[in-house]
Amino acid sequence: MKSSFLVIGTGEVGLSMLQALYDYKQAYQVDLHIAALVQPGTTAIKDLSGNVVLSDIILETIDLVGSSVAELASVFSKYETVICCSGFSIGKGMQVKITEAVLAGGVIRYIPWQFGVDYDKIGRGSAQPVFDEQLDVRDLLRAQTKTKWVIVSTGMITSFLFREDFGVVSLDNETIYALGSWDNALTLTCCEDIGKLTIEVLFYQPEITNEVIFIAGETATFTQIAEHAETLFDKPFKRVIWDNEHLKNSIKSEPDNIFHKYRMVFTDPGVNWPMAKTFNHQQNIPTIGILEWAKNNLVI
Repeated sequence: MKSSFLVIGTGEVGLSMLQALYDYKQAYQVDLHIAALVQPGTTAIKDLSGNVVLSDIILETIDLVGSSVAELASVFSKYETVICCSGFSIGKGMQVKITEAVLAGGVIRYIPWQFGVDYDKIGRGSAQPVFDEQLDVRDLLRAQTKTKWVIVSTGMITSFLFREDFGVVSLDNETIYALGSWDNALTLTCCEDIGKLTIEVLFYQPEITNEVIFIAGETATFTQIAEHAETLFDKPFKRVIWDNEHLKNSIKSEPDNIFHKYRMVFTDPGVNWPMAKTFNHQQNIPTIGILEWAKNNLVI
């Protein structure tokens, strides 16, 4: 059993990962050493509610961005499994830098920040340039044999679907905007399930290594997403299609707008997969779908 875990980052995904490790430790009474890599000045880790302090979490305080690969490697080397939950917001090149530090530190097993789409299927040169770095990370991992790795593909984080600035579900305007086609689909997984299922994958026997594992809370077409919204709020929503030409023109008019790029890339077939393909379906692990998540997290 891999008994020491370092979680990089304490955003929603990081906290969900720490909570899932903590819950696993309590449920199975196993001797896990759980640590979080945090910015200097952090004194405690609270759960997703922000109310309960997760006790016995070791804090590794280091500046992730400002530290060198060697400095990060010296911290990472203390742990058998490193799980990166710091995403694109930490800056260009950081996912490669973290991966290089993991490999330099001789970490036994690494779960990189790949909690997203099927980057292999999307390929390089997509509308979202940061996706290319995800492929750089995969190339680094696949080119070596010392560090085991597991990639957990989750699709879109469910909460992102309801961001007004993303623009697919506009509660303010009571409108659903389909990207490309009403038949196009998105795979979505909420943070709680990302944490829970990643830990299930890591403790699964026989051990899963050097594989891309797919999970999902739900895979839904834009038509089904519109139907969910109408069921949730018990009223009709206006339906507008943003076809590929509209999405391309939006990028041309505002090339630095990150949400235009996300909208375009989420028309790619690599952003969805059938539930039957997922680890949770195959292991009969229940997950939180769009409606359930929305009822628990949105003001209805």
